[in-house]
Amino acid sequence: DRFLATTPVAADCFQLLGVTALLLACKQVEVHPPSVKQLLALCCDAFSRQQLCNLECIVLHKLGFNLAAPTVCFFLEHFTRVRLEAPGADPGEAADAGSLARGVAELSLADYAFTKYAPSLLAAGSLGLADRLLRHRRPLDLRVSGYRQRHLRDCMAELRLLVSLNEAALPLVLPAEVARKCPWLCGGG
Repeated sequence: DRFLATTPVAADCFQLLGVTALLLACKQVEVHPPSVKQLLALCCDAFSRQQLCNLECIVLHKLGFNLAAPTVCFFLEHFTRVRLEAPGADPGEAADAGSLARGVAELSLADYAFTKYAPSLLAAGSLGLADRLLRHRRPLDLRVSGYRQRHLRDCMAELRLLVSLNEAALPLVLPAEVARKCPWLCGGG
């Protein structure tokens, strides 16, 4: 996604890009990554070894060799830790807000409209919305995110709309005890 955000790709090269991304991911994570030959076989040998290796170099250079970008989940955990360090923090509220925020963030992954938001803003917005929806007494102080109130408000408004459009699906990605605390959700009460 980060590569596609910076580089236009011809429609006939998406399969090659997908296999290249798979190769890079496997090199990062797998003990025994698949061979280039195996990956090219996935494409019915529509591309050459040289094309795959060239695109691998291009992707690495465009990403500045930085393959591990922080995700929304990383920031959800970070903001939750910050919340728990605050005086008078309620661990139960923090856990419930974190669960609901993860569900909201998961829904946002399927909606292209949210690609305009940085992962940290989506995390802060998801937690802020979760606190609001759960009517928490001690919500996360969203100023810790460093974002302006206007940006947080816009993100939270779009997330609220996403939740309202997916009220039947959201309980499916939430722990049952959190879904029960959301009577406004279909099947949550």
